[in-house]
Amino acid sequence: MPSPRAHLSASDLLALVEERGVRFIDLQFTDVVGVVKNVTLPKEELASTLNHGIWFDGSCIEGFARVAESDMYLVPDMSTFAILPWVSGREATARLICNVFTPDGQPFLGDPRAVLAKVMREAEDMGFIYNAGPELEFFLLKPQSDDGPAHPQPADSASYFDAPTDLVATSLWRHMADTLAEFGIQVETMHHEVATGQHEIDFRYSDGLNTADNVVTFRVLLKIMAQQRNLVATFMPKPIRGISGNGMHVHQSLSYKANGTNAFADPGDAHGLSTIAKHFIAGQLAHARGMCAVLAPLVNSYKRLVRGYEAPVQISWGRINRSALIRIPRAHSVDSTRIELRCPDPSCNPYLSFAVMLAAGLDGIRRQLAIPNASDENLFPSATSEPLQDPDLLPLSLGQALDELERDPVIRAALGPQIYETFILAKRLEWEDYRLEVTPWELAKYLPIF
Repeated sequence: MPSPRAHLSASDLLALVEERGVRFIDLQFTDVVGVVKNVTLPKEELASTLNHGIWFDGSCIEGFARVAESDMYLVPDMSTFAILPWVSGREATARLICNVFTPDGQPFLGDPRAVLAKVMREAEDMGFIYNAGPELEFFLLKPQSDDGPAHPQPADSASYFDAPTDLVATSLWRHMADTLAEFGIQVETMHHEVATGQHEIDFRYSDGLNTADNVVTFRVLLKIMAQQRNLVATFMPKPIRGISGNGMHVHQSLSYKANGTNAFADPGDAHGLSTIAKHFIAGQLAHARGMCAVLAPLVNSYKRLVRGYEAPVQISWGRINRSALIRIPRAHSVDSTRIELRCPDPSCNPYLSFAVMLAAGLDGIRRQLAIPNASDENLFPSATSEPLQDPDLLPLSLGQALDELERDPVIRAALGPQIYETFILAKRLEWEDYRLEVTPWELAKYLPIF
């Protein structure tokens, strides 16, 4: 199987399709909110698609284009070729992730993958390669009962790092590891998380674009493989009240384009961090509120970002402090020096999330922003501590996060006008719809009293 960034020619790819008995090709891309879109071709159409792309109506895709600007086309990235392991024989199918282009042959700047590629080119122009390694948390739930999705039931009763006793869940872990390997994604660890029914599978870091592709692939694979085992897999940030929610902590580093060495490492520093790393952290802290709507994009995301569940609330950084927004993990070597941003959740669009995270860090480097003092104690305030001010805190709701995004020119520029306008519109509609909803909590709380 080719590696995720193997340099295949069109003739090599066509020969591989014949060799592996592939009969259909799924062409995939994501809309603005990160939903995977798909068009399937018979293998006989692949050669033409590799040469000329395939046209589609962008006005039908969330946030892509107005009707008058609807024509655009998909061009497969041949390095993303992978065979889907759950179909075979006469249905054997391969996957290719695509870039989106306008009729005049230019990258479509409403394509989230193009937005990330643009910001990564900016990093390369500054001499850096951006690397990311996310930790995706998810819940495995029992199939929905007559009570429906309002009462999700965890599929197990284990807790953090418990020895595996649920044969269905651990079988899913192992099959996920094997399947991800077929897509060129190397799993590093798998374990049960803090909450009942909650799990985490971590895969090896790579450059930002490859990693974003891997996140999208991971989410699709997990849902399909859970369904095959009569389970429901969800990346919803906070599906159950009173227990921890799903995060997507993102480990990040920059390497020098010239020689591949880690630009974040300085063994002589108290935290092992170079000046470049400190400016990068300062940039992400400065833009934390502005990029939060992209990293935590759901109404439900802000029910995870609360005190008491190991999710960050205060804009801060530190080494041993898991309540900080940015944590500095212990590095076993210079090459492994990195920072960990803890506010993203796995419902985000990874292309847009990595784009704004990188843009914030690069802004810190360009402006040589000073890093604040590290906070290496627990930051969750007690009842007697001084109240924190808004600038010290992440937004409390999606509505606040959208206000902060509108006020942050660096994050708006990273998204570009097309993505920014459509993202804001989609999320404002989502927020307004939520504000109009009368929830079961309100009925139970107020109806008997008032």
